Amino acid sequence: MDTNSAEKFGRRELMGKLGAAAGFMIVAPQLVRGTAANSALRFGMLGCGGRGTADSTFLIDTGKARLVALADLFQDKLDQAKAHFDKYQKAKGHSAIDRSQIFRGPSAYEEMANSKQVDVVLITTPPYFHPQHLAAAVTAGKHVYCEKPVAVDPQGCTSVLESGRRAEGRLSLEVGFQLRKAPPYVEQVKRIHAGALGAIVSGEGHYYATWPDLPAWPNASPDERMIRNWYYSRVLSGDIILEQNIHVIDVCNWVFQGHPVKAAATGSHKGRPDHGDVYGHYNVVFYYPNEVSMTFTSTQVGNGKWEVGWEFFGTDGSSEAHYTGPVAIYGKNAWQWQGGQASSASGSKQFSESGIFSDNLAQADPEKKKSFIDSILNNQYHNQAAEGVESALSCMMARHSAYTGREVTYEGIAASGEHWNDDIDLSQFA
Repeated sequence: MDTNSAEKFGRRELMGKLGAAAGFMIVAPQLVRGTAANSALRFGMLGCGGRGTADSTFLIDTGKARLVALADLFQDKLDQAKAHFDKYQKAKGHSAIDRSQIFRGPSAYEEMANSKQVDVVLITTPPYFHPQHLAAAVTAGKHVYCEKPVAVDPQGCTSVLESGRRAEGRLSLEVGFQLRKAPPYVEQVKRIHAGALGAIVSGEGHYYATWPDLPAWPNASPDERMIRNWYYSRVLSGDIILEQNIHVIDVCNWVFQGHPVKAAATGSHKGRPDHGDVYGHYNVVFYYPNEVSMTFTSTQVGNGKWEVGWEFFGTDGSSEAHYTGPVAIYGKNAWQWQGGQASSASGSKQFSESGIFSDNLAQADPEKKKSFIDSILNNQYHNQAAEGVESALSCMMARHSAYTGREVTYEGIAASGEHWNDDIDLSQFA
């Protein structure tokens, strides 16, 4: 580990470093986008998998963006994406994706970044490659929507911060934490920040999921199989606590307005099939400033229930939130979210009797994509590099604790300079 050149990643340090980059030349928005200010932004999808398809659909549905380019290692992924989106966009009055804007192979990300037909790059490749792909897009002057996590190791976080510095004041760099745009959670967190719970004493979060049953790809090489099924790879995904559980941990950082200072964790591969090396469960205690502890539990095994939620406990009350279920505050400042309306509540009995609960994520992605596109069109650029790094390092801290059996500090993992190597020669896919 190269600890001499490593940085410390406290929120104040992160934001200060990004703010110092404000001296970059401001580029005229029409030059950055390559289009008139009121026309649809042209975006390219880098990584043509399931999440890329979902993100692209939400971007198109804003009515202010159209998909004009595709990039991936594999031709079948490109063919599937082109067929799907040519049909989807035709119904909206957009032309088919030009074959000249379809890029395949290990250099596809650079070709897309340097295309004059692309204003925005959507990064939905395996997380291991996010820092490299983000750097290429920012260097080429492209706005970026980068899926979480921004990196799988501390060295990757350093690269992401550098991209954030270079983007500051001239490009939007958005990270895929859509929960921060879900209306029920936005309202709840606003109330918590205003003091609805009093002083927060402790919290609890959980992410219970089933393991993904991916194709076997029997005719693929081991490297190709690893990339296609990157969810199973610790190196390519960052493990489940970073790739999937980060959503809940990011919410905790949002509520506490900062990151945990240390973590103690356990976990193992137990309960998962033999293929792959990611863990099947984590149990973590995060320690935030002011002696506030947050317990977190996750599973990704079997075919059990899928339930995601979090609770906070304070001197004036408590709160709970779920992906599907109640979003509420109990106690002195009782409140519940009801289908787009806020109202007073007296307790859990009223929730169980109301029968009005629906998926609280329904507007998360649409609101997130709209906010991103509007930030570009209105020249009010977002820069979420620091937030992305902060939540990624929080997860890496817990992951390292589980791997080593030792308590790990945030500053310790941030300054470690740790780098993971995938040992894959991508030239074989040229």
